[in-house]
Amino acid sequence: LQVSSFFGKLAGMKLVALNASYRGDAGHTRVLLDHLAAGASESGANFEIITLAKHKINRCLDCGKCHTPEHYLECVQAGKDEVAWIFEKMASADLLVYASPVYVFGISGLMKIFIDRFYSTSDIHQMRLTRSGLFFHHVGEAICAKPFVSLICCDNLDPEMPRNARQYFRAFASFMGAPHVGELIRTGGRLFAYGRDPQAVQRFPKIRDVYAAYRQAGRELAARGCISPATQRKANQEIIPVPFFGLLKHLKPFKRVMVAKAQEYFAG
Repeated sequence: LQVSSFFGKLAGMKLVALNASYRGDAGHTRVLLDHLAAGASESGANFEIITLAKHKINRCLDCGKCHTPEHYLECVQAGKDEVAWIFEKMASADLLVYASPVYVFGISGLMKIFIDRFYSTSDIHQMRLTRSGLFFHHVGEAICAKPFVSLICCDNLDPEMPRNARQYFRAFASFMGAPHVGELIRTGGRLFAYGRDPQAVQRFPKIRDVYAAYRQAGRELAARGCISPATQRKANQEIIPVPFFGLLKHLKPFKRVMVAKAQEYFAG
């Protein structure tokens, strides 16, 4: 509630989204971000999407120099890639969106390599308790502790598929002290051609409601700094036009039927 009231007083709120899809702007992650951006822009917010695949992002070397007096909180790779520029964009934002497809049961390696570079923004020698009562070190609040939305997408329909990615951002919020103001999970992307094929969308009409919910989520982020539970449920709803699909998909016999149908669908 404090987060909502704080952002409600802001005019011209700035949101920065990090698109961590290897496919860059050609992936479903970008489609979802565009719907979110459309709603935010309608409500007067500035919404910028940074596609990580377009930028040079070196891995953290774990050299430890950013924790020495000579280079305190300064990465030795500054100027060798574009991470410092992205950090500046993040620091100037009121709210962040971490957007990633699921790769091998977790966030994309591109997102993880980028977040690893947060190491140079925090003093690991200053130990403290987080707001949630966890042992952790100092964090650079301008980067690490910003309110954020996690946006996770995948092709699979099984709720186990995005579980690790969801837990990653929940742990991130707890240790970084970053308010987790929205969790968007979109499964089944391949079924409706990632929203890019009108005929595929017609077969799964609920996806229109999902995209409308994303635009509403953008409006809510611009106005209140968080996504309401109702809008989040609509954005994360099942899109298969089968009654009680959410329950049926946990049953193995039904899953076997779905596998057979999927094979027929994609073969055709």
